[in-house]
Amino acid sequence: MENESCNTDQFDLNTLAYHRAGRHNNPSGTIIDVSGVKIGGREVVIMAGPCAVESQEQLLTTANAVQDLGGNILRGGAFKPRSSPYSFQGLEEEGLKLLKKARQQTGLPVITEVMDTRVVEMVCDYADVLQIGSRNMQNFPLLKEVGQCRKPVMLKRGMNATLDEYLLAAEYILAGGNPNVILCERGIRSFETAYRNTMDLNAVPMLKKLSHLPVIVDPSHGTGHAWMVPDLAKAAVAVGADGLLVEVHNNPDNALCDGPQSLSIQQFELMMEDLKILSKALGRGLYVSENAI
Repeated sequence: MENESCNTDQFDLNTLAYHRAGRHNNPSGTIIDVSGVKIGGREVVIMAGPCAVESQEQLLTTANAVQDLGGNILRGGAFKPRSSPYSFQGLEEEGLKLLKKARQQTGLPVITEVMDTRVVEMVCDYADVLQIGSRNMQNFPLLKEVGQCRKPVMLKRGMNATLDEYLLAAEYILAGGNPNVILCERGIRSFETAYRNTMDLNAVPMLKKLSHLPVIVDPSHGTGHAWMVPDLAKAAVAVGADGLLVEVHNNPDNALCDGPQSLSIQQFELMMEDLKILSKALGRGLYVSENAI
């Protein structure tokens, strides 16, 4: 049977279960201000940086490159959810301190993942955007906790989640009183094994039809291969994504986390050049930060 709640051609959006996230609440779309960076407008916002904060040198080198090449928000994981308990788990609060230093040096706002209700307050002290990862999309206590804060939250789609389930997860945050939710499509798990995930770009226009919230695409996790990231990034912009979340590392071959899907600084530079041309051709353009140093 067809999923009725997602069939917008037959059902009024006002009847959907996501009362706050639904497009009917703001037909023109919501713009979220992240320390001066506006997400959800005509221009494309670029969030970039290493998967994990590994050291001061690694982070600052990458952060400076992201800022120099036109990135708007610095990403970096201080807490890392890993499939194996023996993999690098992140520098935790020390990583947050390094992100704060990178923000001070570059002027770029910071996005980093929060995994546990017990550290939400700590992460809020350092970050400009709280990221809820795919594994925690339905961690309802965590969603309720970040709903109590007023920092913007970027919610990643669960690797096995339908769009209904995804928007209902966003509803938890909105229902808690936090209106600043950014959606992020990062690929779904399918039968295909040639790449890490199946990049579901269908989700971008559908989410923008169903919801007023901004939609970001993560082509790094969506593919798992650095060489695929630029093409999928361009495709995401073409289908209307409000921004991109891209992993960039100053030395991907020696990265402690997700090196194979991380762009080198040189690859990031080439991608940004292509994105400038494409976004301009689409009548959009890349977002130009005013507060970066």
